[in-house]
Amino acid sequence: MRHRLLHGLLAAALGAAAALVPNPPTAQASAPHATGCDPLAPVECLLPFPNDWYTRSDPATDTGRRVAFDAADLPRTAAGLPIDPTAWNRSDGFSPGSTLIAQVPGIDLSKTGAAPLTDIGRSLAADAPVVLLDTDTGERWPYWAELDANATDPARQALLIHPARNFRDGHHYAVALRGLKDGAGHTIPAAAPFAAVAGRTLAHDDPLYARQHRLGPALKALRRAKVRTEGLYLAWDFTVASTRSLTGDLFTIRDDAFRRLGDRSPTFAVTGVTDFTAEQDPRIAREVTGEISVPGYLNLPGGPPGSVLNRGRDGTPQRLPLSTVRAAFRCEIPRSAFRTPSHPSLYGHGLLGRRSEVGASNVKAMAAEHNFTFCATDWIGMAQEDIPVVLGALADPTLFPAVPERSEQGMLNALFLARALIHTDGLTTDAAFRDDRGNPLVDVRHGIAYDGNSQGGILGGALVAASPDIRRGVLGVTGMNYGLLLNRSADFAPFQQVLDLSYPDKLHQQIVLQLFQMVWDRGETDGYASHLTDHHQVLMHIAYGDHQVANAAADVEARTIGARLLTPALAAGRSPDTVPYWGIRPLTRSQLPYRGSAMTVWDSGTPTPPLTNTPPEEPQYGHDPHSDPRNSSAARQQKATFLTTGRVINVCGNSPCTATPTS
Repeated sequence: MRHRLLHGLLAAALGAAAALVPNPPTAQASAPHATGCDPLAPVECLLPFPNDWYTRSDPATDTGRRVAFDAADLPRTAAGLPIDPTAWNRSDGFSPGSTLIAQVPGIDLSKTGAAPLTDIGRSLAADAPVVLLDTDTGERWPYWAELDANATDPARQALLIHPARNFRDGHHYAVALRGLKDGAGHTIPAAAPFAAVAGRTLAHDDPLYARQHRLGPALKALRRAKVRTEGLYLAWDFTVASTRSLTGDLFTIRDDAFRRLGDRSPTFAVTGVTDFTAEQDPRIAREVTGEISVPGYLNLPGGPPGSVLNRGRDGTPQRLPLSTVRAAFRCEIPRSAFRTPSHPSLYGHGLLGRRSEVGASNVKAMAAEHNFTFCATDWIGMAQEDIPVVLGALADPTLFPAVPERSEQGMLNALFLARALIHTDGLTTDAAFRDDRGNPLVDVRHGIAYDGNSQGGILGGALVAASPDIRRGVLGVTGMNYGLLLNRSADFAPFQQVLDLSYPDKLHQQIVLQLFQMVWDRGETDGYASHLTDHHQVLMHIAYGDHQVANAAADVEARTIGARLLTPALAAGRSPDTVPYWGIRPLTRSQLPYRGSAMTVWDSGTPTPPLTNTPPEEPQYGHDPHSDPRNSSAARQQKATFLTTGRVINVCGNSPCTATPTS
């Protein structure tokens, strides 16, 4: 039902978004060359991407560099709208989850021998045609390569190179493409500009001299790694944003808000209490609604949709004077809490949803079976009320920072709800959270947990990483990195219509998605993953063949955070991979219970998802298993044990975990 509602809202908003892009052309010509474009790739500005050519030296940053896009470098919309690069130029590097984009007309990846999604281990072969090198450590980096399956013009088809685990925060990488083959097996020669830069030393007055000088250290690092300059099709380098650049905005508003709060509970008001008879609801005894008062760090009072962070002159987020955000919440208290005080947990809702999803049947089942009180607030920035802003941002990317920046305020709202729920002077002092004898219905002595599904899993890792109160979280049907996810998600279809209007050229679309990710990192797990499990535990629940959150993105997340894979994960022959779950350390049943972060795969019998950057869709790819894990009593048992004890347990015997398909 939630998806029908979402599609209805999108359909209603689609006309308004389309109006922002009048008379889109049937074909998009290449953008005119801006003076700042990288001369190595003369066909399309910003390629190859990401690229330190578009950064400048800045000793004040942790990486020593700063992104320096010019509006002329960035692709304009079909309506001619430029992108204001201000939000991007706050970064001291590129996304740790960056998909590398290049354009190699006529390339045949099979003939070339590039590592596909099904054989990531091949990317580290000594003779691999694509080399990703961490120049800080000398380590080769794993990846898979694919051509954009959505491209409609072979001459404008992007070569996409995805890191199999996120690049390290703050590190510098060199990229080499070599021995690329066309469909006839012939080697594709390098473009003239790169051939000149990679060749003899150029004269100081040569137009390519500056580019040769900038690229020299990367080529030297590649040679040290036994990647010869001779025979290269293309090489370039890029710097990954530092941890402070990625997490600084959220951690700044968090630290300031909790400093202001001190040892007090957040201010709250209970606005509604509904008691249910056993006949009305055999699992939930009481529903409580209310509001939490949270300092507002958005630039408009109250933080409505479209707001961005309020920043000082130095760009640091700061509270808008006297601004307060009223974060509405809803809590579901199970009948068991009236016998034994319940475990408190936040719940994270799904794609562009609402706090009302805490009342879903599977959440009620978890609450009743394992004595949890779940509370939720709208994840503003990515909530139902933000749909028009999201659509508008696809039509005009200058508006896009409002999505992740308002999401950061949404995370702060959730952090304050968590504190209010477990503080001794917080919500449990209200009669709504006590029984008729005045006994508390929530046990605040052992902290608070987090359980989120879909979007609640994708954003939930960032919330857990930022929380001073949550130590363990379950990320259900999760992944990370929307720049990787969107092409592979059935949910993106209605949004794709707007993107097609604003950027008809598919090569431009790939660039725009990666530009989005650079600022989206600040508001989703991708920007926090490298340190997520430093002080927190997470349990990832994955639906094999998920139509909405791609398994490939979950695997990258597991590798990045160091989650162990509960094995056997799938029945023999189920995976098309040469080495299933390459790079994820196995966790055998004999090693359970396990205290650490882990990933469990739940198989409902759905076909293996596409091996291209396209979504699995019904009926070709069968039933969408996205909701199946949360509706499994065994999965809920594993979640509950993990959240209350920190132990990953076996709930599937000696076989792979399976879930019954749900309608």
